[in-house]
Amino acid sequence: MWPPTLTLDLLLLVSLFLGAYGEQMSYRPQNCMLECIRRGDPRCEYCRISADDVQISPSIPFSGPFGSCVPWPCHSFLGQETPEVCQHYVHAPRNIQIEFEASEEPTYDAITVSWNPSQYGIEFLRGFQVTLQALGGSQVLCQLFLLGTNLSLTPEHAQRVLYHSDPFTHLSLDSEYAVTVMALPIPERWDQFYQRKQFFTRTCPEKNGLEECKKDWYPRNVEVHQESRDVYVTFNLAPENFKVRQYFSSCFGGGLRNYTSIKPDFSLSKTHHTYRLQNLQVGTNYTCEIAADVVDAVRKTFIVVVKHSSEEPTSRFTESSSLMVLLSVGILLAATALLTFIVVYKKRLKKKMVQTKMRPEIIEQYYDKKLDEGQCVLLDRATCPPRLLICYSSNDGPAHVRVVLQLAAFLQKHMGTQVHLDLWEAMSIMEEGSMGWHCRRLNECDFVLVICSQCLLQNQKQQSEDEEPLENTALAMVSMIGEELCRAKALGRDLSKYMVATFEYSQESDIPAALGLASRYTLTKDLPLLFSHLHGVALQKPGVYLQVENISESGYCKLPAGAALQLAIQEATAQFSEEEHVGIPVIS
Repeated sequence: MWPPTLTLDLLLLVSLFLGAYGEQMSYRPQNCMLECIRRGDPRCEYCRISADDVQISPSIPFSGPFGSCVPWPCHSFLGQETPEVCQHYVHAPRNIQIEFEASEEPTYDAITVSWNPSQYGIEFLRGFQVTLQALGGSQVLCQLFLLGTNLSLTPEHAQRVLYHSDPFTHLSLDSEYAVTVMALPIPERWDQFYQRKQFFTRTCPEKNGLEECKKDWYPRNVEVHQESRDVYVTFNLAPENFKVRQYFSSCFGGGLRNYTSIKPDFSLSKTHHTYRLQNLQVGTNYTCEIAADVVDAVRKTFIVVVKHSSEEPTSRFTESSSLMVLLSVGILLAATALLTFIVVYKKRLKKKMVQTKMRPEIIEQYYDKKLDEGQCVLLDRATCPPRLLICYSSNDGPAHVRVVLQLAAFLQKHMGTQVHLDLWEAMSIMEEGSMGWHCRRLNECDFVLVICSQCLLQNQKQQSEDEEPLENTALAMVSMIGEELCRAKALGRDLSKYMVATFEYSQESDIPAALGLASRYTLTKDLPLLFSHLHGVALQKPGVYLQVENISESGYCKLPAGAALQLAIQEATAQFSEEEHVGIPVIS
């Protein structure tokens, strides 16, 4: 039995410990001016700062390499009177959390960002900058917050202090964003001063309920496997509150469409269901869709190739007389079939060459690659997609940059590719520099796609004429890729890593001579060929033709991302046509 005085002392220590570490202090931005921070007014603890306060613009021209937000230097808002406050180092914040806020707009989402400060350098912490970027687009939003100069923070505060941003509103539903929280002052060494987190905004059913937008939900995770000759499909079910009790699946292949009605047994599983695809022909490619059985529901598309079963019985003939008869008949039939096949094959080959309008060198490159029996091409976020670096010239103007952005978004969302684009990785470029980032991605990525345009070719010509080029990074990348192609060609290595592409408002003559060995594509006409190149899947082989729905010259624009790409190309085409018309010299 402990003495009463010792028990009382222990209780007092526990209460003090819980009071110091258990109480969470949450700070939300205040409406206070920058001058209030400079004066050290105790009422100004955590203030939102506007661009008018720091007397600089929070955005830079769109043609800049970092999107439309850059970190603001400390001396621009705190260093005029006391420059020493900007000479210390603070670590990156921790535990970034995304909180969804209520929004009256049904087609948009709103979020608030929260985080904890790092315990390292917290006594010199002066504020935070929060940046939100839409992946696959050019939207960038910034918020700046400063702490009062009279605050005396200690490492213990990092355990129990939680800071919040202002709400970020008008965010597109079911879209991917990246939020970056930077600690101020930003050090001269660009290392460990920010924390980044990627997230998806809510879908329409998640935000508004299925009754408001039933057609917007669709199964995101679809897996296909084959047992003997039976093909089974597993997909994720809608949340219980959506009250979806029935689904349907439709597969098209071999000129026939197969429809399957699906009624899951919710007593077995409330999250996933597996069903069997029936009446599928062996060796046939099928384009399948699955969706909730409601009006105008969004459909998930996937591709299935039915393999030959190794368990199929084979007949054995042991009697020598029967074998000799069959052998004689077989030889005669084989000779007849061979002559017929040669005639028919030549006619079909000519017909396919006219219909597909594919370049012979591309067909030859992939024609010998055999599709693995039973291979299923699933364009889903859960797979490990090939990594693709996109290089381009931004000097062709905002319209051309928008086309590149929309192409990158389409490739990443609908062609199973992990795209690396400088406009999407601003913080990494600021740390490594533009050339450092491009060189690292050039070595890491599986493929490199150079978007050729008029200004890219002009930069190459200016260098050859000993003039100062307009854009050094794009020019350097073209030279590096050209050297890699020549080296690989001389050593007999594979050249498939490097590709060049032009849009309809550009010409093949815009391709620099240094990239002459790279595979060439014209977009959006050659989207199926680009898909074949990226995934190593043959589009056709004798008797088989692989059709990837919504990845064709006429089908890609049915998707929202494809429609955005088509619109961007049309706007760029109109702009370049107008510039060419205006640029014609007038002879008087």
